Amino acid sequence: MPRYKPALHRSRKPPLTPARRRHLVIGVIVALIALGWVLFTIIEPAFQTKIVITTGADNGIYRGFADRYAPVLKRDGVTLDIRSSSGSVENYMRLKDPASEYQVGFIQSGTTAPQETDHLETIAAVSYEPIWVFYRGTGTVNRLAQLRGKRIGIGVPGSGLRQVSLTLLGYSGITSDNTQLVETDAPKAYRCLEDGCLDAAFFIGRPDAPMQQTLLNSDLKLMSFAQADALVQKFPSLSKVIFPRASTSIVNDSPQADVTLLAATALLVAKDTLHPALVYLLLDAARTVHSGEDYFTPLGAFPNLNTDEFPVTNESERYFKSGRPFLQRYLPFWLASFIERRLLILLPFMAVLIGVLQALPRMLDSRINKRFVVWYRELKSLEDEIWRTAQPSPDQVAQWRNEIEDIDAQASQIGVPTRHLHNVYALKQAISVVRERISMAAAKLNN
Repeated sequence: MPRYKPALHRSRKPPLTPARRRHLVIGVIVALIALGWVLFTIIEPAFQTKIVITTGADNGIYRGFADRYAPVLKRDGVTLDIRSSSGSVENYMRLKDPASEYQVGFIQSGTTAPQETDHLETIAAVSYEPIWVFYRGTGTVNRLAQLRGKRIGIGVPGSGLRQVSLTLLGYSGITSDNTQLVETDAPKAYRCLEDGCLDAAFFIGRPDAPMQQTLLNSDLKLMSFAQADALVQKFPSLSKVIFPRASTSIVNDSPQADVTLLAATALLVAKDTLHPALVYLLLDAARTVHSGEDYFTPLGAFPNLNTDEFPVTNESERYFKSGRPFLQRYLPFWLASFIERRLLILLPFMAVLIGVLQALPRMLDSRINKRFVVWYRELKSLEDEIWRTAQPSPDQVAQWRNEIEDIDAQASQIGVPTRHLHNVYALKQAISVVRERISMAAAKLNN
């Protein structure tokens, strides 16, 4: 009796070796870990509840801005963590450090040299920062060159005022080699002007700030920049502004003439990793705080995007064109952010799901057809062996008959949908053809 061989012994794949099985398990584990990491990244909290902002001196203009932003953000459940600094330069250094906790800060135009590798973006230009030069003496000073050889306060290290002061003085030929340049903060500079230990000093801030009010109501003189147009041409980050006559006191007609000032622009800058939803909240806060009119700007002039020092965020461009996103206009911030975040998951998932649903019937048909292909491959292998054997032995013929009957029995048990029944009968017809070949081989044996 010939040794029994099961159906599909010709086309059956060899079993997995332990090494291949181990590699397969490792591959599946790695894929699951990667999928878990992706899902964790996607479904992490849609927004933060705290923004860390770097401002300036505790009594400075930037700190005042941040203090006014805080309650606006609080209405949407976001806490503004305000951190003091020496000023614009230190803010820039903090923000460009990718490892720092600082996310947002104020930077004065013209005080930094931004680079693409900083990964910083402008949310908005929020305010003019007028530069004031107060001086002592009986004469009139309207050019910085007139201060050569004097004692001049220029601000503190790390501040934007110091950077701008040195640049403007440099255009007028004033350096530390020919003039005593004193690094000092605003309160000390004012006291030194009053006491006579300084001849002039640079200050920065809005005219309604306490320090500016103190200076404007003192006996010190305010310099009008007669060369403002030329200085703005050389230093484009500055703007020319006018402090109107009698702005300090109409009763006392102070000042008694329009005063030409130079003004930097305060920029609200963020790391490019800041969540877009928080950018929209900060823009709302900036519009609430800065949209009013003053001596230098009409109503609604700020915030704006009139700056090119840092790239502007995409959210800012959309905000100034069409306002907040649709959901954020009509839903609480946390709910809008939650829905928007989940849409990032849902939309790709739906696209994949639709694709899978469309492909599923074809996949099922392919799987069923593959089952028939296996049997056809087995039949072809058996038929090829029959044709190659010119003089079969009785054992070979018996083995072939066993195989074809086994294949026929197995084919009769293939469970397929009704629409694939024609494949079953096509296979049975092919089995009949091979059975006929075996009968022909047996007939040769009898002859």
